[in-house]
Amino acid sequence: MAEAGGRSRLRRSVAARVLGSYALVTLAFALVAGWAIVAQRSAAQETRLVRTGYFPLALAVRDLVAKQDTWNTQLNHITAAKNPADIRVWFDVALRAGRPRTFDEVRSAVDRAFLVDGEPAGRRVGEVLLRDVRDIEGFVASDRGRLDRLFQALDHGDAAEAERLRDELVTRGSQTSARLGKLEQSVKRNVDLLLDAARARELLAIRLLVGLAIVALLVGFAMAVYARRVLRPVAAITERARAVAQGDLEPQPAMASDDEIGELSATFEQMVAAIARANEQLVAAERFATIGKMAAHVTHEIRNPLSSIALNLELLEEQVPHGDAEATGLFRAIGKEVERLSALSQQYLSFARRKAPLHELEDVGQVALEAAEFVRPELRQKGVELVLDIEPGLPQVACDESQVKQALFNLLRNAREAMPGAGTVTLGVHRAGDALAITVDDEGPGMDPEVRARLFEPFFTTKSGGTGLGLAITQHIAASHGGAITCEPGPGGRGTRFAFRLPLRV
Repeated sequence: MAEAGGRSRLRRSVAARVLGSYALVTLAFALVAGWAIVAQRSAAQETRLVRTGYFPLALAVRDLVAKQDTWNTQLNHITAAKNPADIRVWFDVALRAGRPRTFDEVRSAVDRAFLVDGEPAGRRVGEVLLRDVRDIEGFVASDRGRLDRLFQALDHGDAAEAERLRDELVTRGSQTSARLGKLEQSVKRNVDLLLDAARARELLAIRLLVGLAIVALLVGFAMAVYARRVLRPVAAITERARAVAQGDLEPQPAMASDDEIGELSATFEQMVAAIARANEQLVAAERFATIGKMAAHVTHEIRNPLSSIALNLELLEEQVPHGDAEATGLFRAIGKEVERLSALSQQYLSFARRKAPLHELEDVGQVALEAAEFVRPELRQKGVELVLDIEPGLPQVACDESQVKQALFNLLRNAREAMPGAGTVTLGVHRAGDALAITVDDEGPGMDPEVRARLFEPFFTTKSGGTGLGLAITQHIAASHGGAITCEPGPGGRGTRFAFRLPLRV
């Protein structure tokens, strides 16, 4: 039971294996789909970052550089202007609204491009750019004071002071342009690096996606082949079922598989064997029934003439003088033949009138002992010694005592006839698993395998005066008790052994 439980736990379910294979395929395609979604989302984020971060940042820095160029141009002509007041209005607007708004746009673009939801490397770049922007903004903040002094010098006609302040502002403007140029190059360089990294990630994502798709297809193909191999035995069982339906009842080896298909194959072959046995039993039963009817008819037709012959023989004996030895010998010979034919007809009649066994609990060892004691004198007359080997304490068995004794009589007499000279017959009763085994061993010459194969057929006999019904009747008695009888070589290959098995439960 423990082994069966272990096999049940270790058995691989076909449904589980097929489901597992398709689950693996589904997982592979889900992985591909998931990675495609992740790659698509990453590409969308990169596109959004270019649109809302990198591109506005580049425009904002470019605008800041352009405005600084315009600032420098205006400074170059400020001392030669015919109406300095108009130029002063331009510079006031640039200082009050133009420059601050442009620097705010650059800071906002840096923040969107590098600091909001950015990677650590991008955040570090953004922090450096913001520091540079603040440094430049701080550097140009002092230009207001110098411009005020420049316009005051122009108002007072101090040309020398105005020229000096203009040159100083132009120099600072050039320095600011240089700083802004470096800032623009830094932004361009970092944006290019980030875009290159984004393109590399996109290329990697495409390659991984293609690789995963190929792997998923290979997994799907492999799982389809695996599922086909797992389910292939079902087709073999179907073909086997068709063959059985067409009459092939020869049992075949079950498929060696530790799953439901293997169990189904084993169960199917057991069913085929059971059907074959049932067919054999049905054929045997029909044959026995036909033979029984024929035997009953022949016996009925023979018994009446035999009775008439016996009666007339007695009348003739009374009329023949007692001194006629020749006539007396003839009468005795005829009488013996009549008795033999009467016994033969009685045996046929008993074969034809077989009764179902009456199952009652019996001590089979005692039944065998009684049968042996009944037959022992007959065996001794032929020089045959009967030895008993009955195991003590045997359980009782539900059986028909008279039929079991009849079977034993047949087997013991067969053993006697197998030894024309002296010899020993051993009658044994032992427990054999869930049955009792009654064995009869003789010391005769044994039998050929071909003879043993036909031994239980009705009317088959190797004896000149035999009817061929004794072993057929014995086999029927064994079958009607749910048991069986076998014939095999005796112990050590000497003689013959008949084994009559009675199940402990009927």
